[in-house]
Amino acid sequence: MVRCIRLPREIDHVARRPVASPHQAPRIELPAEPTQARRFGKTRSALASVVLEDYAELIGDLLALGGAARPTDIARRLGVSHATAINNIARLKRAGLATALPYRGVFLTEEGERLADRVRTRHRLVVDLLLAVGVPAEAAEQDAEGIEHHVSEVTLEAFCRFLERDGDEAGGPAG
Repeated sequence: MVRCIRLPREIDHVARRPVASPHQAPRIELPAEPTQARRFGKTRSALASVVLEDYAELIGDLLALGGAARPTDIARRLGVSHATAINNIARLKRAGLATALPYRGVFLTEEGERLADRVRTRHRLVVDLLLAVGVPAEAAEQDAEGIEHHVSEVTLEAFCRFLERDGDEAGGPAG
């Protein structure tokens, strides 16, 4: 059973932390050092691949819709400058995930397509879980953009089991 923690309503907006009651000392529990280092290491590793995953997913989506994946369109959809899009497309190409043809746009390699499919599947699963627990659709889509890159396969499998069980209890398939 997951223990929910109520978030305090009063926040010190300068320090970005809850305002402690004068009668209540904050309770801090730190995991063992190797455990905490492993957790932070996983996050740092995930951050390195987040951008490539987002680009691969978007390029795959643009191509699947029958259009072209032009750097200008990619930049606009990701809310970045054209130069940033060009730099990240170059990273995709160096990683063997994409190719580009002058005046024709960007294309995914087979490995890039597999990455895009994997990220898209993770995204949908996270969105479905958030919707199942009552998160509004737009918030679920926005939050999934961050969560999808950091959640482990073990957690994704648990999400899937939850959704299947939830769907069975509701009398139909989840999602």
